Amino acid sequence: MLAGKRILLIIGGGIAAYKSLDLIRRLAERGASVTPVLTKAGEEFVTPLSVSALAGQKVYRDLFDLTDEAEMGHIQLSRSADLIVVAPGTADLMAKMAQGFANDLASTLLLATDTPVLVAPAMNVRMWDHPATQRNLETLKADGIRFVGPNEGDMACGEFGPGRMAEPLEIVAAVESQFAAGPLAGKRILVTSGPTHEPIDPVRYIANRSSGAQGTAVARALADLGAHVVFVTGPASVPPPDGVEVIAVESAREMADAVQAALPVDAGVFAAAVADWRVAQASDRKLKKSKDGLPVLEFAENPDILAGVSQMKKSRPGLVVGFAAETNDVEAHAIAKRKRKGCDWIVANDVSPGTGIMGGSENAVILISEDGAEAWPRMGKDAVARQLADRIAAALNG
Repeated sequence: MLAGKRILLIIGGGIAAYKSLDLIRRLAERGASVTPVLTKAGEEFVTPLSVSALAGQKVYRDLFDLTDEAEMGHIQLSRSADLIVVAPGTADLMAKMAQGFANDLASTLLLATDTPVLVAPAMNVRMWDHPATQRNLETLKADGIRFVGPNEGDMACGEFGPGRMAEPLEIVAAVESQFAAGPLAGKRILVTSGPTHEPIDPVRYIANRSSGAQGTAVARALADLGAHVVFVTGPASVPPPDGVEVIAVESAREMADAVQAALPVDAGVFAAAVADWRVAQASDRKLKKSKDGLPVLEFAENPDILAGVSQMKKSRPGLVVGFAAETNDVEAHAIAKRKRKGCDWIVANDVSPGTGIMGGSENAVILISEDGAEAWPRMGKDAVARQLADRIAAALNG
């Protein structure tokens, strides 16, 4: 898929720059040509020699290199690529991009280009969560800039949270989706999947029986049609599909935050079985048996992710698809849910124990839309996903 593709890779200044070396190798393995641009700060973490050796090309570093200006020029360099990848995308680079700064080679290339741009953010968790960075993120998304990551995990600085740069293979998958052929090529689609776990104490939680199989199948089917899929998954029992951007969460509130961060998207498919309630005050210690009687758990309502996205005035996806798992009066409950939530479609199914659908390999759904209810025959979950993906493609391209 990447054979013959020209990638302009801008390497920002952060410890995650070491991953850019592996990224170059992975892209080259797939036939891509990588032209590297190394920022001054990036040179503090990786050397021009190592970057050049892996890319097999000269490293561009200086905006005012007269030889390069005579041979190519920074304007041509920015426009001769099929895709610009910024990895790591530091807070500084994102701020320059959002505000239109052009005071070094990297920022000038990004301002002068009409080529698609993919950013893999990497920074300290507090920098990522800072309102200024989040404002810049929203500005860049509105400008059409694509993002992969950041992931959540341990930081080099010793802190934990979102801000880790996506792994090289995750970035490669996002690059491949950029060039994917198919009716959803160029579309960005959000898919939620799996259950959520709501903690009672450090060892116990409230959950449901969702395996995440249907949501995973939907994400795979959409990616097969060329979409860039942002896959927000709870702790599912099935692994996420290849070729999608994976964001792993545990609780409903974490999923709501991840969904908000992923917007804007062209469509949202909300297949996750999100817990309606959580324990209001989860214990930070394991609850013990006591002769004083059973513990009393007080519950609080979780955010309604589907309704929140469906009723947005800004950044609402062009198509919002919800799921409804019911045990009785499936069609009636699903019709009422679509109206209550404000989404465009509801995919409803009967998950009562006798059906074998919850956790099984098959599904029988009813698609609820403003046109009415359409019952689909029972089929494998992959087949349901393919049929739904085809419908989504038709709706987005219609």
